[in-house]
This record gives sequence, C-alpha cells and structure tokens, in this order.
Amino acid sequence: MIAKKALFLVLACCLAQLFLQSFARGQTSRLNVGYSAASGDQLPAWVAKDTAIFAKNGLEIQLIFFTGGTTAILALVSGDVPITQVSGPGLVNSVFAGSDAVFVAAGITSLNYVLMGKPGIKSAEQLKGGTVAISRFGSATDTIARFALRRIGLAPGKDVTLVQVGSGPERLSAALTGRVTASVINPPSSFIAEKKGLAIIADVAKMGLVFQHTGAATTRKFIKENPDTVRRYVRSHVEAVHRMWTDKEATIKALAHYMGSGLDRETLEKSYENVMTEAFYPKKQYPSLEGLKTVLDDIAERDARAKNAKPEQFVDMSFIRELDQSGFIDGLYKKK
Repeated sequence: MIAKKALFLVLACCLAQLFLQSFARGQTSRLNVGYSAASGDQLPAWVAKDTAIFAKNGLEIQLIFFTGGTTAILALVSGDVPITQVSGPGLVNSVFAGSDAVFVAAGITSLNYVLMGKPGIKSAEQLKGGTVAISRFGSATDTIARFALRRIGLAPGKDVTLVQVGSGPERLSAALTGRVTASVINPPSSFIAEKKGLAIIADVAKMGLVFQHTGAATTRKFIKENPDTVRRYVRSHVEAVHRMWTDKEATIKALAHYMGSGLDRETLEKSYENVMTEAFYPKKQYPSLEGLKTVLDDIAERDARAKNAKPEQFVDMSFIRELDQSGFIDGLYKKK
C-alpha cells in the first residue's frame, strides 16, 4: 500500500512538472530586438521574424533598426533592447566601458567588406589625404577600415581620415556623390557600387581575417533573470540559420523586405550566395573565440585593457552548447 502511494506521488510530481513545463512554453515573451545594419549580416533575426520561427518558440519580437553597432550596443546596455545583433568591436568596447554584454550566438564570423573609391579613385595612393566613410567610431566598419588601410600601406588618422557617415546605403551614397574619397561597404551595397563603376581598393574577404562580426548579444543580467527567454531566442536563431541554409527563397524574401525596395533579383541572389558559406554562417553557431582575439588585437592598439583580456570574457556558450550536445542542431540538418 505504501509502495503504491509512493508511486502515485512520484507520478503526480512528474505530471505536475510536465504541466508546468508546457505552461511555461506556452507563455509568449514580448521583446524588442535590435539590429545594426542593412545587409546580410543581419539575416538570422530577419528570417526568424518573417518565417514565424520566433512565434513558434513563444517569442513576440519587434525588430528595431539602429544605425551602426555602437548605437545598437548602447541600446542594449541602457535596457532599451534586451537582445541585439551587434559586431565584436562594439560589444568588446562596451564591456571595457563597464557593461556586462556577451555574445550568445555567433551570427556571422568572417568579413565580406570592401573598400571602394569614389568615381575616379582606383588605387591606394589616390586615397592619401582623403576621407573614408565608416558607420560609427568603435563599430565593425571602424575596425575593418583600419585593418584594410594598414594592409594597403596607409596609416589611419595620418594618411587618411575616417568619418562617420551611417548605414551601408548611406556610405555607398557618400562614395557615389564624392562626399568621401572611399567607403567601407558590403553586399548588397558593394554589388550596386560595382554596377555603377566604382573600383575596389581593398577586399577584406581575401585578406584571410577571422573575425567575430555580427552575432546575437544580450547581458549577463538579462540571462540571469530570463534564462528561458534567452534559451528560446538562441534556439530561434539556430533554426533561422538552418532555414537560411535550406530555404533560399525565404531568405531572399527577407533580404528584400529589410533592405528596402529597388534591389533587383540578381543583386539579392548574389548577396545571399556571398554569405551562405560555413566561414560566414557556421551551422553550429558558437561565438568565435579566434574572431574575438582578432577584435582584441585591433582594440589593443588604442586601449591597453585589451592586451590582457581573454575572448572567453565576452561570450556565454551555454545555450549553444546545450542545443549542440542535445543533438538538436545535428537533427535540423538531417531532416529531409
């Protein structure tokens, strides 16, 4: 009799736990989520929103555009958005300024940026004494511009002046109209620039740089207070990357939606094909420690604190690791 009662209690507890878990999964979390550019770097959030992956995982997401990673990370730190898509330099600089921001998913882990001159500018020598457009100081485009300029023999701040211009389309416009000598841009802006006859001065993608670019970030405080929400967000992010790999049409549709009107099918397809490689969007989506080391090495030239910092300080791998070790990620790619 006692054994039966004990068994009954165990079963009752199990059923109660299952009920509570189902109830928790049934709750919808409403979140504002930031993104910081109008390019393929931002695809995971766009695809998760437009294909209802967020909704499937109990998330009601409002996507908010911030011009440049610096602005996006400020919104995260201030609490305006609890999760944002942001690049390595912006996140690392914010931590040095006192934030507790961390990457929870990799996003894009390489660079597809080019340095393109205004009409008539075709060589590094012609850039001397000129200006190069970036989005914001401290952003990924700032780091990329400095890296590219040094690789072609120019000293940022000495031979060339960096100027804050804004988004990719705005930097493209600045180069096309001659307001700057050159701009750091990526697809689809770079494809549009090529069609209009602008020349590539430096191609960062061909320089072999491993870089933690635009990933999903939140704060340690938000993780502590809302672990299940972060878990569902990371799961959605991983599912969106899978959707990008396996559904070209849905991904191109998202690109067209968030990039605005006026992009032809050829440009959209080239933008999709440009980023859909394991080097850019790895399927496992662990934040890149090697890529963060690249970020730290660059920042160390201007901030001594970066010299002793470790890439592990800027990530929380637990949510990706949980999905990976459970077989969830492998299972996605085994489905027919």
